[in-house]
Amino acid sequence: MLPVSVDSLSQFNEYFHQLSPHPLVGVGNLAQADLSLFALTQFNLYSLVLMDSDFGLLVKNGHPVHYGSCNLFSVRPGETLLTHLNGTRPRGWMLAFHPDLLEKSGLGRDFYMFSYFDLEIETAVNLSPEERGDIYNCFCGIRSELAMPIDHLKNHMLRLNIGLLLSWAKRFYERQYAQLIEQRPQQLGARLDALLANYLGNGLAGEQGQPTVAWCARQFNLSPNYFGDLMRRELGISARDYIQKKIIDAACHMLLHTPANITEIAQELGFSYPNHFTRQFRNKTGLSPTAYRRKAMNQ
Repeated sequence: MLPVSVDSLSQFNEYFHQLSPHPLVGVGNLAQADLSLFALTQFNLYSLVLMDSDFGLLVKNGHPVHYGSCNLFSVRPGETLLTHLNGTRPRGWMLAFHPDLLEKSGLGRDFYMFSYFDLEIETAVNLSPEERGDIYNCFCGIRSELAMPIDHLKNHMLRLNIGLLLSWAKRFYERQYAQLIEQRPQQLGARLDALLANYLGNGLAGEQGQPTVAWCARQFNLSPNYFGDLMRRELGISARDYIQKKIIDAACHMLLHTPANITEIAQELGFSYPNHFTRQFRNKTGLSPTAYRRKAMNQ
């Protein structure tokens, strides 16, 4: 079954039987939504959804999302949603805004902060009653501004209210995912070290190529962008630099503890060319692989 596509705010507002006071932003009350909204639908809009009840199995991009009352989840353009309704009337709120809003307002300048839109989540964000109140107040602020007459401050006020909602959501996403993946620096580093040691030590780099940021992110069930943000925040280093450091550490070990020549080491660690390996090794250690091995043997 092909999904219905929601590409515009006018289409979005039709599901809620309401006018479209703004061409790029809309807020809908799920209790008033046409139930066809919960059939297989591709949203080509950004959206935040506040769920106030459990009204059936929620499937996002073909995968179930666990949720209940007082839950929040995000949708980015191109994602599909399907809800197998259980007979309970849906309750909650849905913000939608067109990607063009990022280009036509200052919101786009700060949007890099909201990398949770790229998360492949299996569990919606749990909110306390107080946190749910903070989120609900933001929805009310956006709805109120949408209802205001058009003046020179309208788009500015909408941007501020949407930015506030997205910022609250960022706080709650980060809190929940901090708990889910136990991201204290030593734990994140230890788990990543184990993953990379297994990958590099078992010859997977030679067979499948060097580990990438995207591969590492998948091991944590995170998007590359969110994983990169997490690495910079918790370990103070980019994910790419961290991976490269571990590859060079593995090369140092092989130079000291195996008889493999430079070409063999380069191949086992996933380098396409030995001279690429030599250049990167020298950049990181200040010595060529041969000089590093010779110096270690002399010592």
